[in-house]
Amino acid sequence: MKLFADGGIAGRKVLITGAARGIGAVLARQLHAKGASVALLGVEPEQLAEVAAECGDAPWRYCDVGDFAQVERVVATLVAELGGLDVVVANAGIAKQLALIGGDPSILEETLTVNVLGVYYTLRAAGPYICHPGGYVLIVSSLAAAVNLPLAGAYSASKAAAEALGHTLRNEIRHTGAKVGIAYFAELDTDMTTRGFGTAAAREILGRSTVSGVAPLGPAIDGIERAIARRKRQTVSPWWVSIVLPFRPIAQYVIDIALRRGVAVALEIARTEDAPFTTDQPARPRRMERPA
Repeated sequence: MKLFADGGIAGRKVLITGAARGIGAVLARQLHAKGASVALLGVEPEQLAEVAAECGDAPWRYCDVGDFAQVERVVATLVAELGGLDVVVANAGIAKQLALIGGDPSILEETLTVNVLGVYYTLRAAGPYICHPGGYVLIVSSLAAAVNLPLAGAYSASKAAAEALGHTLRNEIRHTGAKVGIAYFAELDTDMTTRGFGTAAAREILGRSTVSGVAPLGPAIDGIERAIARRKRQTVSPWWVSIVLPFRPIAQYVIDIALRRGVAVALEIARTEDAPFTTDQPARPRRMERPA
């Protein structure tokens, strides 16, 4: 495997999940422009084809990251088309509000399927190819893994689990020379924010659609690029997330006090509000039996 001096992007072979839109699509374009070879997967074929065309006709495949066999097959195919693999960005993720009591259990099931099992399946499939000096894994977690908001329990739990997978994998593959990084983002200008939590229930709690305000996507993408180039342990956006992370208990206490108003009403709204997932998902068998 070719070794890269930390700081370079050109020549790296990068696999990106959830590459049809948002972080994945913008990242693919930027890495391609810097000389990387990218391969893309996701569940929106038309958008994926457009992004791939803008990335020098990059290889791409439809892939449901919640389907183990499909991930194994697609990752092997894309790596073969790339001619190897240096970096995998486990970016695919979904969000949808959920009242933990009285909400629809399938929301939690679907969120964990994509955001946790999807990350694990991706790491398992790509792992043999990136376990070399110069190899790198970046898992897109969230500030929600550290600070938990009402109605975001499914998303927060999934991102905390993804974070734990990243920390574990770092120790398991260190001896190979590969490294693992985790990205922690607050509310960025993507569908994850506007479609996932820009709801009537959220506004009842916050008095607006977001907690911290929507941050531009550009700095986050630049941060991911630097993380890949230097194989960094962590990247954040906006910058202040790096200050919050070491003080998780304090930040959670502040949130607990600040967001008391409107929670009871918001929960009632959330139980019946027709809020969509941030990305439409393939039909899957339900994992739990429902009482009659």
